[in-house]
Amino acid sequence: MQIMKEILMIMMSVALVNNFVLAQFLGICPFLGVSKKLDSAVGMGIAVTFVMVLATACTWPIQVFLLDKYNIGYLQTVTFILIIAALVQFLEMFLKKFIPSLHKALGVYLPLITTNCAVLGVTIMNIKSEFNFVESIANSFAAGVGFLLAMVLFSGMRQKMEVADTPKAFQGIPMVLIGASILSLSFMGFSGVVQGIFG
Repeated sequence: MQIMKEILMIMMSVALVNNFVLAQFLGICPFLGVSKKLDSAVGMGIAVTFVMVLATACTWPIQVFLLDKYNIGYLQTVTFILIIAALVQFLEMFLKKFIPSLHKALGVYLPLITTNCAVLGVTIMNIKSEFNFVESIANSFAAGVGFLLAMVLFSGMRQKMEVADTPKAFQGIPMVLIGASILSLSFMGFSGVVQGIFG
């Protein structure tokens, strides 16, 4: 029961309180670039979640059984980036073959998952936090869900902003950044909720 409570706390914390996009400001490029339409925002969120979980499943054993075992931890970043790049290439080929509409909607942002600092950040955070394999997978999945949640919410906000009567000085990118900051501030309220639940 205690293990389940810890895993649930990790997941709630990373999805809501320490959201990679809205609290840690990792993965801002796809967050701002792909959130114009709901379908592409959902597709990008699911793709990032998939890559985060798969990257963690590949990088955690490599870190523990290879890099740590042979004292070559200094190769961590290079190794993790290579693994993430290979996974993204696999995902891109899969989407191109089986879901071409989503592949076309994501466009240039799909290969950018390789350089998405949120994916690299979650894999390194799992190691730095000394999570075991199950905790690392749970953390990565929740980070992806938090990314997806941020994308979907912001996509809705952007659709409302497009039809809103906005002063000329705030039209376009300024209004997008103001909206992102307001969404980020709203997620700060979750810190009290999660702390109240898990004490």
